[in-house]
Amino acid sequence: MTTAAHTPRVGVLGLGAMGLPMAGHLLAAHGSLHLTGRRPERAAELVAAGATWHESPRELAAASDAVLVVLPDLPELESVLAGEDGLLAGADELLIMVSSTVSPTGLRELAERLATETDGRVGVIDSPVSGGEDGARAGTLSIMLGGPADDVATATSILSPCGRPVHLGPLGAGEVAKACNQMIVSSTILALGEASVLAERSGIDLAVLWDLLGGGYAGSNLLESRREKLVTGDDSPSGVAKYMVKDLTFAADVADATGTHPVLLPTLRAAFDELVDAGLGERDIAVTRRFVAER
Repeated sequence: MTTAAHTPRVGVLGLGAMGLPMAGHLLAAHGSLHLTGRRPERAAELVAAGATWHESPRELAAASDAVLVVLPDLPELESVLAGEDGLLAGADELLIMVSSTVSPTGLRELAERLATETDGRVGVIDSPVSGGEDGARAGTLSIMLGGPADDVATATSILSPCGRPVHLGPLGAGEVAKACNQMIVSSTILALGEASVLAERSGIDLAVLWDLLGGGYAGSNLLESRREKLVTGDDSPSGVAKYMVKDLTFAADVADATGTHPVLLPTLRAAFDELVDAGLGERDIAVTRRFVAER
């Protein structure tokens, strides 16, 4: 929605494990950045480096042409949109870039509602990312964009310091791509967990196994990033497992909408539901090793 000739003023809302390092890249690349979130202390280093802290989403919107939202899901986004201190209260012409993993249908409905409520002043694109905390820190994220070409072009120029933005289609296309991504990630990490248990119980050194298999068809970025956790059994949080439940639910919604009858997806949903019910949802996704071992 930003059509001004000048460089867009960029804001970031949500300074968690992904949002904070992304904000660092944006500040370094663009020279200025506007921030808000629930924990001001997380922004201290960015503010010291030149970013501007705002006490509310309303203040953030008033100071920004485009805001990157890095929150878990649409309910959290809705909570920062509404009210006298919400984004909409401070927005003039504003582009909201949703880097959360959310329902494609829900995102489209939200975008239509905001366009109506604001007479087209507030636009929405989807920009979910893949690459985890490692990719966020390194600036190598895969950024999946969906939305109108002009808005996506603006988002691409803004988000390029964080990784590789690619326009995949209309609004919601990025979220569909992320759902596909999460199907692959969830199936891979579940297989890695099961294989780790099978190998360990067969007397095979896991460090040697994953060094060997990582050079073949079993190798992947996910194995590389989670290798040590799988070997040591350390499943302290990075990308927490419980979010796979909602992500796989969105994938199932896409399957229903496209008349697809998946084979793996129902099994993956059941496995991660069971994992969360077992009290392991707050652990890293590498907790699949412990989950399988304790079944």
